[in-house]
Amino acid sequence: MKSNKLGAYLAPAEYIDSDHPEIISFAASVTMPNMTAKEKVQQFYLAAREIRYDTSLDYSNAEVYRASSVLRAGNAYCVGKAALFAALCRCEGVPARVAFADVTNHLASDKLIEKMGTNLFAWHGFTEVFLENRWVKASPTFNSDLCSLFGVTPLDFDGNADAILQDYDGQGRAFMKYEVLHGSFHDVPAKFLASEIKRLYPGLVIDDRLDFLTSAKSRD
Repeated sequence: MKSNKLGAYLAPAEYIDSDHPEIISFAASVTMPNMTAKEKVQQFYLAAREIRYDTSLDYSNAEVYRASSVLRAGNAYCVGKAALFAALCRCEGVPARVAFADVTNHLASDKLIEKMGTNLFAWHGFTEVFLENRWVKASPTFNSDLCSLFGVTPLDFDGNADAILQDYDGQGRAFMKYEVLHGSFHDVPAKFLASEIKRLYPGLVIDDRLDFLTSAKSRD
């Protein structure tokens, strides 16, 4: 792939805001200058993975989709964590993008299934990173404490093989299954995702006004 085709995946974006000072500072704090690109990406993956996974968010708030806001908040759902991972990679010169799939979560909590009305999670977000002339997939969704709660080994990413969600938990029970892949994006399609959450999972909606659809972008 020619470098000009990768340019979009290196550039800062509205939600993958890799030029934000806090993103840049944090990336420097978790890596060493002499690390290879792959080693840096592994550190960025772990940093994004250990942000606390949280579905009790206000999905009408643009900041739940923005990398710098996720870093500051310390909690996020899959899309915000994928955006953070991508932003950290981009600020260190590694092309990255967000991608989406519909997944079945066989071990979702009863409370979450009751709110959603299903265990099919539409538009699950993960990250694709360009390393050694190819795209590799990684999902930093579930932090280690949550994995321990569900008896699942935390998902690691070595930069070589795809690391998407675990097929089975520690007892061999079905855990996550990818049903439909929706492709990759230069930036988080936040307005679309907020609308889809409202349409598909009204039980998750805290504020159904979706004010950020018409409001100016909020950044420091």
